[in-house]
Amino acid sequence: MADVQAGIFLSTPIIVGNALLRVPQRDGYHRIRKHFETQGAAREVGIVLPVGCGKSGLITMVPFAAGANRMLVIAPFVRLAGQLYDDFNFAHPEKCFYTKCGVLPGPDYPEPVPIRGTKTNLSDLRSADVVITNIGQLQGDENGWLAKLPEDFFDLIVFDEGHHSVADTYEALKRAFPAARIINFSATPTRADGRLMPGDVIYSYPVRDAIAEGYVKHLTGHLLNPTSLRYVRREDGAEVEVGLEDVIRLGAEDAGFRRSIVTSAATRDTIVDASLAELDRLRQETGEGRLKIIASALNHAHCIDIVEAYRARGRRADFVHSQEGEANDRVHAALENHELDVIVQVRMLGEGFDHPYLSVAAVFSVFRSLSPFVQFVGRIMRSIVPNAPGNPLNRGTVIYHAGSNVAQRWSDFRAFSGADQEFFAQLLPEVAWAFGNKPEIQAEPVVPRRGAPAIEIREQLDVTVEEIPLIERDDRARAAIEYLGDRDYSEEAVVHALRKIRGPKWAKRDAARRALDDRVRNAAGEMLNRRGVKQRGRSLDPASGRDNWVVVKTAIDRRIADLVGRRAGERAEYDEAELSKIETSLEGVVAAVEKEILNG
Repeated sequence: MADVQAGIFLSTPIIVGNALLRVPQRDGYHRIRKHFETQGAAREVGIVLPVGCGKSGLITMVPFAAGANRMLVIAPFVRLAGQLYDDFNFAHPEKCFYTKCGVLPGPDYPEPVPIRGTKTNLSDLRSADVVITNIGQLQGDENGWLAKLPEDFFDLIVFDEGHHSVADTYEALKRAFPAARIINFSATPTRADGRLMPGDVIYSYPVRDAIAEGYVKHLTGHLLNPTSLRYVRREDGAEVEVGLEDVIRLGAEDAGFRRSIVTSAATRDTIVDASLAELDRLRQETGEGRLKIIASALNHAHCIDIVEAYRARGRRADFVHSQEGEANDRVHAALENHELDVIVQVRMLGEGFDHPYLSVAAVFSVFRSLSPFVQFVGRIMRSIVPNAPGNPLNRGTVIYHAGSNVAQRWSDFRAFSGADQEFFAQLLPEVAWAFGNKPEIQAEPVVPRRGAPAIEIREQLDVTVEEIPLIERDDRARAAIEYLGDRDYSEEAVVHALRKIRGPKWAKRDAARRALDDRVRNAAGEMLNRRGVKQRGRSLDPASGRDNWVVVKTAIDRRIADLVGRRAGERAEYDEAELSKIETSLEGVVAAVEKEILNG
């Protein structure tokens, strides 16, 4: 423990009476302190805090509560580690939690050091009171850092997003410092695979209390009519309908299936239209035009499909995906600059992502357990106006299809505290809904008044719902529907007409053109991956020096242009008929290119 500031964590931070701290930060601090003052206290424990309740700030106070000598803070990702380092970095008082919340009077502060590749050396760590890094820096049987550090180097380890800490890489780290006490922090105590966060949970702050205090948004769930729910798998140019049970079963077993499955056009459009109606309502009621939708997709192709649907309705939409690389940075920048209305993702905007203007969560995907769903919903939970319960801006809506598994498959449901079981039971009821012909049902969780006692749930509750069809919010639309009914137009005829006229034609064409480029890029990458050819290699056309991906994409683009009798560079000029022809022929074009380049 050489070189650390002697007793820096034995001083008393300003906790009691500090109005800048949130309730879970004060209570969590005292609970951690009480636990480690108890004789024979467990080595490893858990803390559960909802998104937006001050988890990072509490982590900075943990070493004081535990009376530590030197603390190691581990995040699952580089970005999260950087955010945590900012909370400790007193060189920037506007970001440092100790200074901006008046926790330490100064001038002495704990010395933080990040592990970031070769930028940090062993002497830096020896002088540190707190070391912050991501798990990737300390994993592997022959990790250079772990080989250099004695087993008593850290006496306290904190895992941010601690539900990950059951993984082998985390367990190896725990064994490297066998005497270190361990605290796991998370908003969800279970992983996507159902494994529980290790250690007894010694403190948990309920979501409903966070809403009542105004730390997070008040959530409302919109359940859409299940009658039109379909998933499809594109095979040999045809769409094969797939039931939900098969989606879940085959999705777990077959990677190819996971890549090919999408929601049907009818299901997609139902969710798209409902989410846009809700976004427009929230924007109109609050006067805040920066509110946005976040959508969860099944895979890369599904992201493209959903984005095209939003763009066809004149909305600014884009997606992030693990396959997109640097393109994701461009999309993130557009989101932060409020240049998007909708962002679509496949579990890319998860832990630690903070953009409070996301207010509508549109669920197009399948969640096998509650934990990843709560992670997704957490993206719309951060409050826009802090500590202001009831503020119209602090409202969020979850749009999901009742025919999906969202309200049914919660294997880790009881891992949440009693109050949260009540909350999620209302947002995601486990009951059979009688929809009839109604287009949607709205379920709004009841948030108690401040100070109301928590309720422990011992059995499933009855759920009261209010029917609020979207169409009834618009007087002119309702009058139009009544007129059509008086003229004896059938429901099918009206729906068919709406699908034909919805959105300007140029917007539909532009959305289809932009989606075509995304599909070509996706097809080029998938073809090379399927054939085991490196995308950035130059084996396909060594004479030109072009990357293999560029060779394949160029060939696809050339065949597309030939298909519709166009020259290269004229894609912006494609009309609706040409784009339709390309869409129906794209799989054949891709197959021809694969035969030409990879079988030739």
